[in-house]
Amino acid sequence: MSDGTSTNASAAADLKSRLKNNVRRLREDRLLTKAELARQAGVSTLTIDRVEAGMPCRMDTKRKIILALGMTVAEKDQVFVRSTDAGDDEDASALLASSPGGDEVSTTASADSAREKG
Repeated sequence: MSDGTSTNASAAADLKSRLKNNVRRLREDRLLTKAELARQAGVSTLTIDRVEAGMPCRMDTKRKIILALGMTVAEKDQVFVRSTDAGDDEDASALLASSPGGDEVSTTASADSAREKG
């Protein structure tokens, strides 16, 4: 018999792994459908679904969404909640060149770059 403890622990871990963001609220404030935002950002509607659900995405995808919402990269923390993990500042500094104009794009780059590498 299972007491449900392992189920609760895995559900809590799943919630923690999701990224907090305001993409849905900002999209709806601008009266955009998911398809319209996806088209403007140059990503798929499925990607918008996943991002709004809090699933991780690449830094380039975050930049595209921020710009498609009519915001600047400097306003990224209004769209994607800044992570408090140690080492984020180092990761962000290393990634400045990945954004047009050299602006910092994301502070959650460590997870994104780890996924891309392997």
